[in-house]
Amino acid sequence: MGLLLDSGLRAFCYCLRGRVIALSLLPMVLMLVLAAGLAYFYWHEAVHAMRTLLDAWGVSSVVVGSLETWGLLGRFDASAVLASLLVVFLAMPLLGVLVLFVVTFLLTPVLTEMVAQRRFPDLARKNGGGWWSSLLWAAGSTALALLALGASMPLWLVPPLVLVLPPLIWGWLTYRVMAFDALAVHASPQERRAILRRHRPALLVMGILTGYLGTAPSFIWASGAVFAAGFLFLVPLAVWIFTLLLAFSSLWFAHYCLAALARLRARPRAGAADTVVEVRAQEIIERKTEPWLADTGRREKGKE
Repeated sequence: MGLLLDSGLRAFCYCLRGRVIALSLLPMVLMLVLAAGLAYFYWHEAVHAMRTLLDAWGVSSVVVGSLETWGLLGRFDASAVLASLLVVFLAMPLLGVLVLFVVTFLLTPVLTEMVAQRRFPDLARKNGGGWWSSLLWAAGSTALALLALGASMPLWLVPPLVLVLPPLIWGWLTYRVMAFDALAVHASPQERRAILRRHRPALLVMGILTGYLGTAPSFIWASGAVFAAGFLFLVPLAVWIFTLLLAFSSLWFAHYCLAALARLRARPRAGAADTVVEVRAQEIIERKTEPWLADTGRREKGKE
């Protein structure tokens, strides 16, 4: 628990550095271009298709009627707003996966190197995972996460589950990808497996916590879908916050995993040092007792 909190505090302090903030803006540019392109070409078609699906589904009319009766949507078209929100909630995980890839391959190596240079300059680099192994690991983990997201989508219409399932899946994916990349350069495959096995509960907690933090920009994004006047401001803000949170995740996992690796390597060295001390002590004892044993042997031979 101490390592978990210490790593989180250090990651938060690193996020206040100008370099980290500047790096977090780079993926936002790509995300803005992609989101703007998708919205320009497919937004109306996606909302129309979602609205048609909701109209064909009998339960949607009950939900829309309830919202209108309670006056929660005011003068807005309840069906259009509901369709827009569902499109946003469906698109956010997919866009989030893309951001994760961007942060992983652009920011994570830079941030991990920053942590390594400042805190662990003497930590040996065993290069246990190249870029291709990181790519395969991330692709396999992402495929499993997308399958889980697709299988759980029908459950998102249940209000409590939409707040639980996506963050859990996102947290699992974050833990898998971030922990692997944090150890790719410095740890050997054996060390990486040992750390992932020994620290899996803490790493999973970190992934889930960052997964829940990653849902905060979704509400800003959804607000931009409802309040069209603030759309151009709220969506970039959500993308930047989302990217900064992923940068925080990278720093958190880098601090935790490199510290765990340093501790793992310190144990064998401590054991080896103890062994060397014992051997040297034994040699000193033998050297001091050797003359006495020789004199004792000569005395015994004289008596014979």
